[in-house]
Amino acid sequence: MSLASPSAVASAERPATGAAGAADAARLFPVFLDLRGRAVLVVGGGAVARRKIAALLPTGARLRVGAPALDPELAALAAEGRLEHLPGAFDTSWLDGARLVIAATDDEAVNRAVADAAEARGIWVNVVDDAPLCAFQMPARVERGPLQIAISSGGAAPMLARHLRERLETELDPALGPLATLLVRHRRRIRARLPDLAARRAFFDALLADDVPALLRRGDAVAAERALLARLDGAPVAPQGRVALVGAGPGDAGLLTLRGLRLLNEADVILHDRLVSPDVLDLARRDAERIEVGKEAGHHHVPQDGIHALMLEHARAGRRVVRLKGGDGFVFGRGGEELEFLRAHGVDYEVVPGITAALACAAHAGIPLTHRDHAQSVRFVTAHGKAADDGLDWAGFARERQTLAFYMGVAGLERVRERLLAHGRAASTPCALVENGGRPEQRIVLATLDALPAQARAHAVRSPALLFVGEVAALAASLHWYGAAPLGGFEDAPVHRPAPPAQAPVAQAPVAHDPIAHAPIAHDPLAEAA
Repeated sequence: MSLASPSAVASAERPATGAAGAADAARLFPVFLDLRGRAVLVVGGGAVARRKIAALLPTGARLRVGAPALDPELAALAAEGRLEHLPGAFDTSWLDGARLVIAATDDEAVNRAVADAAEARGIWVNVVDDAPLCAFQMPARVERGPLQIAISSGGAAPMLARHLRERLETELDPALGPLATLLVRHRRRIRARLPDLAARRAFFDALLADDVPALLRRGDAVAAERALLARLDGAPVAPQGRVALVGAGPGDAGLLTLRGLRLLNEADVILHDRLVSPDVLDLARRDAERIEVGKEAGHHHVPQDGIHALMLEHARAGRRVVRLKGGDGFVFGRGGEELEFLRAHGVDYEVVPGITAALACAAHAGIPLTHRDHAQSVRFVTAHGKAADDGLDWAGFARERQTLAFYMGVAGLERVRERLLAHGRAASTPCALVENGGRPEQRIVLATLDALPAQARAHAVRSPALLFVGEVAALAASLHWYGAAPLGGFEDAPVHRPAPPAQAPVAQAPVAHDPIAHAPIAHDPLAEAA
């Protein structure tokens, strides 16, 4: 590390106020320091100092921490030999040999004394939350392996710097870290093969749009390195088409995963279902080709074989295809069939999960799918099936203390009601229909199982809608938080609560004893987290 002394920034020349310091923010010069083996002094032993030390530990600096006492975490680091504790009140001798100093106490007088002593010795100093006393600022950082981005407002608005860091954390591809590591490993080979700077720039530009980042994103570092070296050696690299099966979630663009968002930004072709919201599609690349392959009950705009053919056609043409499905592609989305087809035809693919409709609708309606008092399990069921015999476990569905989530259930409400009642489910069982769950037009219709079809007709419930059956559905009346208040209700039939199991009498006939069957049930702490 070689930096000129900051002694020119003398105490008398420091800005007198934070506002003046902000005005000088543009004068700051960004620089990255190699602190390996160099002494860095941190004055302070509490939470603020701990945060600064956490940022310094990975640098390999020789950390000295001066404070009357250290908090438990810092004391543990000192015991491990990862820092040296200088006990007592601040002493200027602590500065001996230090290359950087950070004042991080809650005493302004001590912080100023540290800053003045450091300036007098020509040592770069930072005083936490006091920009006028700082000779350098510690920026907000975004890291992807060896790649680092530093953001600073010069002390004028640290919250804005942190906000920008958070935005970058979500938007920067995690593959950039492994890619940077790979490029560092082959740096000499790249320079030898491409001595011209313009040629290297063109190589890097092409690499970022190539398959290498996608392979790294999937965790296939070996294939990524092969692809990098093949491109570097000038071997013809045909564009490799691939398909990403992406769950779009319930419709709110804010509930799309970050991985899904990145793939939409990279896609050449998007094959999307009818129920994928325009808000999600608007996040895609503007020049991406969009093909609706929508489905609804009784009508398939593009049959499944046609969807398979489209995926294969575009992937074999070297395009990046996103198969965008509402909710999650592996929950009643035929995602498994599509992956089997792609694998059979040698097409590369990846899967990005989405928030499935049952989870999204329940959350937006205030319906906990499991609850310690009401439901210890949840079942996802599709209401589509043969009219006469769909092979579903209706006897199992009729059992108490569970939640049933029926997908695509509007057309089959009468059948659901009849089957559950026929197999012993109570007519007073609470039910909730959630229409357009998670969207601004969301509606919730509450009814007992017996009155379910009539309530759905009375309120003209339309698809897309999910049906929830079980005692937890009644909680929507009090726990709903999103959209309009629930319609309907349970006034005509009280909520049915199953009676607790009968207790065995104390006196027993002398029969063989099964210690497991008769042992008291232990409390399950995980049930509280359900």
